[in-house]
Amino acid sequence: MNDEILLVLTNLPDAASAAQLAQTIVTQHAAACVNQLAPCTSTYRWQNAIETTTEVPLLIKTTRAAYPRLEQLICAAHPYDLPEIIALPVAMGLPAYLSWVNQETRVKE
Repeated sequence: MNDEILLVLTNLPDAASAAQLAQTIVTQHAAACVNQLAPCTSTYRWQNAIETTTEVPLLIKTTRAAYPRLEQLICAAHPYDLPEIIALPVAMGLPAYLSWVNQETRVKE
């Protein structure tokens, strides 16, 4: 179902790169809306070492149809070698909002 709404999560190293990526994503109709959250602390294992760093989360509202374009934009602009990109299906939501997400992620001719 290509009009399925997805909530996509990614983290960036700073507010400036997060804001720039959010702007690109919405401009390119790869998402209807991106929420840039407050910086958080992430702890993870990378290349056999435990890392702790500050990151800026993005919550991205898109569709299954727009997801490939979104993933490509994130990978192209993301400063990490391996960016976190996790897509979760949205089970329910305000119908008018979900319709808006669908409308905004259609490629405009």
